[in-house]
Amino acid sequence: MDSSIARDPTQSAAQTSGNGTESAAGKARLRKALLHTRTTLAGRAAHDAALAARLADELTRRAPRCVGFYWPIQGEFDARDVVSAWLAQASPKAPRLAALPVVTAPAAPLVFHRWTPDARMTPGRYRIPVPLDGEVLVPDLLLVPCVGFNRNGLRLGYGGGFYDRTLHSMTPVPQTLGIAYDALEIDGLTAEAHDLALDVIVTESATFARADDNPRESGTPTP
Repeated sequence: MDSSIARDPTQSAAQTSGNGTESAAGKARLRKALLHTRTTLAGRAAHDAALAARLADELTRRAPRCVGFYWPIQGEFDARDVVSAWLAQASPKAPRLAALPVVTAPAAPLVFHRWTPDARMTPGRYRIPVPLDGEVLVPDLLLVPCVGFNRNGLRLGYGGGFYDRTLHSMTPVPQTLGIAYDALEIDGLTAEAHDLALDVIVTESATFARADDNPRESGTPTP
């Protein structure tokens, strides 16, 4: 899902060629600019509150059994409170589970270990915390952090390809919700051969669903 085209976050709209031929150095510069935008986002508390409400609504509507999410790094939205509240609303007839990704090797798909709000954590690869308990779960819904995105479900990530490899390895493929801020939207983002578009992108002001994901039209924000 990583692509080569991202917008200059200093512009109000992206000005990109859409040809997917940026150099590796160009990708790195673009990611750096978008990460700066994310970590310096003004009024962050209000953005996070709005995004949390939209994400909570999506979890309720989609009713997954097990949510795979992520430990927040580099200014990512922190979904732990939303997932904790979702877990707390479980009933005996409809149990709920959550899991965090674990990197086992640089070129391997992610695996997911069970997480609870009181889970003991330990540093994993790249020093990202992972649950100390190694119980492996298979999520049926994944929350995927986005460095950048477009309204058709394409995502710009960190360049490691972990989510690409993971989704290609999973059968059936889980529901996928990209998590981003409005300021990270990219014009001209194009898919590469290995890309799998996400089902939905959730931001603080809109929920963008692909055309084949529910009756909503691709790129149409839902209230």
